[in-house]
Amino acid sequence: MLGRFFKKPEDDMGGRVPPGQTLTSRFPVLTYGPTQHYAPQDVVVRVFGLAEEKTFTWADLLALPQTTLTYDIHCVTHWSKLDTSWTGVRVVDLMEHLKLDPAARYVMQHSVGGYTTNLSLEDFTRPENLLAHTFGGEPLAPEHGGPLRLVVPHLYFWKSAKWLTGLEFMAGDKPGFWERNGYHMRGDPFKEERYDDD
Repeated sequence: MLGRFFKKPEDDMGGRVPPGQTLTSRFPVLTYGPTQHYAPQDVVVRVFGLAEEKTFTWADLLALPQTTLTYDIHCVTHWSKLDTSWTGVRVVDLMEHLKLDPAARYVMQHSVGGYTTNLSLEDFTRPENLLAHTFGGEPLAPEHGGPLRLVVPHLYFWKSAKWLTGLEFMAGDKPGFWERNGYHMRGDPFKEERYDDD
């Protein structure tokens, strides 16, 4: 299986491949629980917590500037996929429409099905992060988080929540689903922050 779908890089590809990762040309599907299926027009992202409460519908999100970015993604299960192309709303463009309490320092992502994962505000607001609806020029498939997911490419991919429904701004950090179950609170692939004892 490893030789057919995954390959160990001969080196770190100029610093692009984190330690312990193998390269794949596929897009493996890893999800806790069932894949969620719902129409794009049913997308609603609620902003709450230490922010002025606001909701963004699918139409609202499409009315914001749309950006296409290409970057590498890394899964905690040891695969990396290089040169992936995503289209959506940059987090920094979304933030222009939000009013945060000065005490806000962290963000909890909420998803259909009750999944959550945490980010620091610094990690959340990096310019490469997207609320993505398109992958490789095609609508994002449900098994990969479509119609809408967050993409945070500098962290392990569990930090890029599928089927996004909410952004809860918080003063203090707290664990989301996987973090409560032993995963690292931050998840930097280049530091191999896979588990809570790393």
